[in-house]
Amino acid sequence: MLPVPCPFCGVRPETEFVCAGEVLPPRPSDPQAMTDAAWADWVVLRNNTRGEHAERWWHARGCGSWFVLQRNTVTHELLPTDPAVGDLQ
Repeated sequence: MLPVPCPFCGVRPETEFVCAGEVLPPRPSDPQAMTDAAWADWVVLRNNTRGEHAERWWHARGCGSWFVLQRNTVTHELLPTDPAVGDLQ
């Protein structure tokens, strides 16, 4: 089981959390002006980064907080976390 470091509760078992995927770029300010292909790319395509990237995590069975976790997709190393600030999309 993957031990996940919640910034509020400390290290807890992975089963208490929900991973909501990578942190997305900001939502386009005027999606109506985008082409269908560009909008579909923003909605569907993800980087699927090999190595370190930022993910959104929710401590669903704990404190209920959202936070950003840096995870290495190769080694599964979890890097220091920060509480979620602003719009996580």
